[in-house]
Amino acid sequence: MAEIVNLRRARKDKARRDRESEADANRRRFGRTKAEKSADKDTETRARQSLAGKRLEPEKP
Repeated sequence: MAEIVNLRRARKDKARRDRESEADANRRRFGRTKAEKSADKDTETRARQSLAGKRLEPEKP
């Protein structure tokens, strides 16, 4: 026989899991120090400038 499930509890448990996964994503996204953010920005800028310097033709506006 199948297990009896309280649908209200199952719905609340699913909502709780969804909120927890969203909170985890937000922690990863916004929970960084200023030094980490600036290091990532510097790395991205350096990579972009390096790639732009290797272009054969300058980018047209």
